[in-house]
Amino acid sequence: MPKSYTGINIQWPISEDILSGQKVIETRTYPIPEKYLDQEMLMIETPGKKGKFKSRGVAIIKFTSCKKYTSKNDFYNEQHLHLVSKDCDWAWKDKEKFGWTLVVL
Repeated sequence: MPKSYTGINIQWPISEDILSGQKVIETRTYPIPEKYLDQEMLMIETPGKKGKFKSRGVAIIKFTSCKKYTSKNDFYNEQHLHLVSKDCDWAWKDKEKFGWTLVVL
C-alpha cells in the first residue's frame, strides 16, 4: 500500500539550498505545530516568483526541532544555517521568527 505524507511548500530556489544541504533551518513567523516534529514530510517545491514549473514533490524531510529567535542579532547569528539575508523577502522584520531545524532523508 502506498505511503502518504503531509506536505510542506518550500519556494524555489530555497528548496535547492535545502536539497544541497546548505540550508538546515527553515524560518517562519510561527512555531512548527508539535504534531509535525520528527515526522517524515514531503517537501513540495513551488515555483515562487521566479520558477517556470508546476509545484512538485522533491524530497522527504523531517523537522527535528524548533526555536524562537529572541532578537534580530540572534537571528542573523545563524544566517549561515538558514541563509536568510538582510535584504531578502524573508528578512527579520518586527514579527516573531522561528527556526525549524530540518534534515533531508
